Amino acid sequence: MPFLTESMLHEMKVNDGSAVPLVTRLAKQDKVPWYEKPNLRRLYFVLFPTCLGVEMTSGFDSSMMNGLQAVGTWNNFYNHPRSTMLGLMSALYSLGAVAALPFTPTISDRLGRRRSIVFGSVFMLIGAILQTASQNFAMFVISRFVLGFGIPFAIVAASSLVNELSHPKERAIISSLFNSCWSIGAIVAAGVTLGTFAMQTNWGWRIPSVLQTIPSILQIVFMYFLPESPRWLVSKGRSAEALAILTKYHAEGDVHSEFVKAEFAEIEKTLELEMEVAKRSWLEMVATSGMRRRVLVASFLGLATQWSGNGLTSYFLAQILNNVGITDNRTKNLINLGQTAWSFVNSTLIALTMPRFKRRVSYMICTISLLSIFTGWTIASARYAMTGDKVSSTAVIVFIFLYSPAYNIGYNALSYTFLVELFPYHVRSKGLTVFQWWGRVATFFNQFVNPIGIANAGWKYYISYCVFLLFEVIFVYFLFPETANRSLEELAFLYEGDQMQQEQEKRVEHEIKELRGERPPQTASDSEKDAEEFA
Repeated sequence: MPFLTESMLHEMKVNDGSAVPLVTRLAKQDKVPWYEKPNLRRLYFVLFPTCLGVEMTSGFDSSMMNGLQAVGTWNNFYNHPRSTMLGLMSALYSLGAVAALPFTPTISDRLGRRRSIVFGSVFMLIGAILQTASQNFAMFVISRFVLGFGIPFAIVAASSLVNELSHPKERAIISSLFNSCWSIGAIVAAGVTLGTFAMQTNWGWRIPSVLQTIPSILQIVFMYFLPESPRWLVSKGRSAEALAILTKYHAEGDVHSEFVKAEFAEIEKTLELEMEVAKRSWLEMVATSGMRRRVLVASFLGLATQWSGNGLTSYFLAQILNNVGITDNRTKNLINLGQTAWSFVNSTLIALTMPRFKRRVSYMICTISLLSIFTGWTIASARYAMTGDKVSSTAVIVFIFLYSPAYNIGYNALSYTFLVELFPYHVRSKGLTVFQWWGRVATFFNQFVNPIGIANAGWKYYISYCVFLLFEVIFVYFLFPETANRSLEELAFLYEGDQMQQEQEKRVEHEIKELRGERPPQTASDSEKDAEEFA
C-alpha cells in the first residue's frame, strides 16, 4: 500500500466541501481478498461461533416455539395452551430481555464487548437448562424469562464487536451476516421438532430445549480466541493493545502499514473528540437534535423489525395454518422447516449483496415489498375465510414464503449494520439498547396479543399490520439518512455539521503525521489549546 503523501493528507475535501473518506479510500486500494490473509481469515472464522452465532439462539427459540405447538406431548404436558397462555409462554422471553436492557450498556462499555457476550451467554445457558427440566407451566415461563434476560447483553455487544473488529472493506457484509445466523438456529430447531414431534415421551419437547444450550456454549468456549474491540481498548487508554490488534488483523502484522496508521489515527482522534462533547448519561441521547434524530430512527427500527408481520410466522405459524385449513401436525412442521430453510438461503444471499447498495434504497425496497405482500396475504386469508377456497389457502403459503426475502432485504440484512453506522462509539451501546428496548417491547406485545388476535379476529387482525407497513414506507422515505460507503469514524458526526467534521479531519491529519514521525508528539498543553480553540 503506498505511503501517505502530503497531497493525500490534504485531499480531505472535494469540490463541494464534503469530507472524503480517507480510510475507506485507502481500504479500497487493498486488492487482496480477505480469504488470502491468514490472520483476517482466522478472525472471521472465530467471529462465527462467538458473535455471529449469538442470533442463532434467537432463531432457535422462535422456531422451537413454533414447532412445539405441533408436538403432541408438549401440548398434553401444558394442557394445550392457546390464546392468553400461549402468548404468555412466548412473551416471557421478550419480557426478560426488557428487564435486562437498563443494565446492558453499562456491562458492554465497562466490562468490554467480549465479557458482555459471555455474561449474557451464561444466563441463556441457565435458562435453557431450566427449560429442559421444566416440571410445570410456572417453571417453563421462568426459564423463558431467564433466557430472554441473557440475550440483550450478547446481542448488543456482539453486533458492536463484529463491526468494530472487521476490516472496513468487509465490515458491512460481515455485520449483515449477523442476522442471517438467526435462520441457522431456526432451521436446526425446525428440523429437531420435525424429528421429535411424534415421540410418545416428554423428550419430544425436552430434546429441542437441550439443544438450545449449544450456541451459548460455543460463545463461552471460543471467546478465548477472539480479540477485544480496538475502539473499546482506546476508550480505556489501552491504545498500544488496540494498535497491535489492528496491525495483526488489518495489516497481517505489518507494523509499517499506512492503512493501519490512518485507521488508528482516525479511531483515536475521533474518540477523543467524542469524549470532549460527551455528557456520559442517558440524557445525552436527547440533548441535541442530532442525537434525537438517531434515537427516533433507532426506536422506529426496533418497532418495525417486530411489527412488520414477522412475529406471526416466527412464533404462531401453526395457528396461521390452522386458519387456512392446514391442521396436520406433520404438514405444519414440514412447512415450518421449509420456510426457515428458505429464509436462511435468501437471507445469506441478501446479506452478501445488499450492503453494497445504498441503505435508504434498500429499506425503501424492503418496506414497499412488505406492504404489497402482506396486503395480498390478508386478501387471500379473507377469501379463504369467506369461501373455503383451496387456492386461497395455497396463496397464503406462497405469500409467507415471499415475505421472507422482502423482510430480509432491509430489516434482516441491514439493521445492525445501519445502527452501528448511525451511532458514534461513545453512545453506540446505548443506541443499540434503544433499538433492543423498542424491539423487545414490540415483541412482548405481539407475542401476547397475536394469538388472541388470530383466535378472535382471524384475517381481520392482519389489517393492523398493513396499516403499520404503510407508515413504515413513509417514515423511511422522509427520515432515514444515508450511511453507505463510510468507515465508522467517518460517520461519527453524521448529524453534527461541518464544524465537527473539520475538527475531526484536522486532528486525524495531525495524528497521522505524528505516527509517520513528521511532527513532534502533541503535548498536554497543545491538546488543551486545541480544545479551547474548538470550543
